[in-house]
Amino acid sequence: MIAGQLLKCGTSVGANYRAACRARSKADFISKMGIVEEECDESIYWMDLLIETGIIKEHILKDLLDEANQILSIIIASIKTARSRK
Repeated sequence: MIAGQLLKCGTSVGANYRAACRARSKADFISKMGIVEEECDESIYWMDLLIETGIIKEHILKDLLDEANQILSIIIASIKTARSRK
């Protein structure tokens, strides 16, 4: 069940980012990037849960989790930049 949730939200990050790149306006871009942020954060949640429950050892997911956090930071910075531009 957790693996399925992770697969769903993890693949949603890329699909929604692609949609954001095709946004029709700045507001549409910001809205779609908000969905990307939520899905990325949810992916991190599921990976944390896999580790905390002992289903997967931390060292196995460490690099992937670090990369997901970096991607989340980039997404947040993109949203902030888009909001600040007039």
